Amino acid sequence: MPNVRLPLSGDVTQAINPWNWMLNSVGSQFGLINVNLGKSSDPQLEEQILEEVGSYGRQLGRIGDVLSVLLKHVKVSDLSDDDKKKIWAFESQLTEIERLKAQRPAPLRKA
Repeated sequence: MPNVRLPLSGDVTQAINPWNWMLNSVGSQFGLINVNLGKSSDPQLEEQILEEVGSYGRQLGRIGDVLSVLLKHVKVSDLSDDDKKKIWAFESQLTEIERLKAQRPAPLRKA
């Protein structure tokens, strides 16, 4: 008698590997701290900048500082209402950042 297999019948083989299930569910990352720097055309340079120049927050903070200086020299009354709203939103964000910084204890300095 020939060996005939109908659809949905016969032997089923499945690899049971709980490590594979877990790693697939977390995007193949496993550890206490996983940092995804996003897509970069030069990830090694980006990592070097983060280590030697400053974190993204520090870089954005410096940009915010410079923009707030420049905004002091802009005649806001000449701007459109839409542009005024954008400046107000930016200044509000800077104010909120300063408020949060003031609430934190001073960081410990390395000797």
